[in-house]
Amino acid sequence: MHIDRHLLFRILGYRAGLLHGDTLLWDRWSWLCKRLPRTANGEKLLDVGCGSGAFTIGASLRGYDSVGTSWSHADLEAATIRAELSGAKRAKFLQLDARLLHEQKQWSQHFDVLLCLETVEHLLDDAALFRSMAACLIPGGRLLLTTPNFLYRAISKEDNGPFQREELGWHVRRGYTPSMLWELCREAGLWIEEISYCSGWFSQKVTGLMRRVSVLHPWLGWGVSLPFRPGIALLDRWITRFLDWPSFSIGLVAYKPRNLARATPPLQGFPEDGAASLTGLGRQEKAKGGMAETAF
Repeated sequence: MHIDRHLLFRILGYRAGLLHGDTLLWDRWSWLCKRLPRTANGEKLLDVGCGSGAFTIGASLRGYDSVGTSWSHADLEAATIRAELSGAKRAKFLQLDARLLHEQKQWSQHFDVLLCLETVEHLLDDAALFRSMAACLIPGGRLLLTTPNFLYRAISKEDNGPFQREELGWHVRRGYTPSMLWELCREAGLWIEEISYCSGWFSQKVTGLMRRVSVLHPWLGWGVSLPFRPGIALLDRWITRFLDWPSFSIGLVAYKPRNLARATPPLQGFPEDGAASLTGLGRQEKAKGGMAETAF
């Protein structure tokens, strides 16, 4: 029996793209929405490594002129259809390898916002990607990025590696610490505004269940996870704090200064105990990935 892979989009619109994936995908969207205000100004946004376009479509419906890039023709074909079904007229898609972003000279200082969600861990030369993304931002532009937290606890055995030594589609490194992100931002000329975390204990356990059942059939795995999803929004943060459980993803908000020569970076470094200074928020989070108050 043939099942329409876009059936949920026909019924639910763009939110289907967020529900169709595992719970970690929805967590990242929740994280992103708190840092991507709705706009009527038509700011330009680039989504590097957009996959099948869930975040590109969502951003366009929040008022951004959004461009999503991916190396996969199949993903972009699906993204284009889903954008049309969702009424996301501001969303466009382009086949582009993230490693070649620097070749897009027409994008120099072009975008107000740049998204890079769970992509950088797939590339060996992460510093080159950060430099390319910074070059695409206008002065005053912002980078919103998530990537695996180096200190996560594996959801599936594959999460412990072995990680690839070549760029073949899977992760080439386990993840990132706050200091690693600070190093990449400093080299690229970006300033860190915020380090936070998302996807706690409850979400990780539901995703683990979904992965195990999906071996039988992907739709079955999705169906099993569905009843638990409302509980994640209500309980994940509190259970994660109680158990002192590391979040699965670390989030970064970085800023491209408007006048680098005259300005002074607001972030001076990290304390010796590994706690990440959260500039502008006036608090610290343990580097192990305790849930930040702003993570959901």
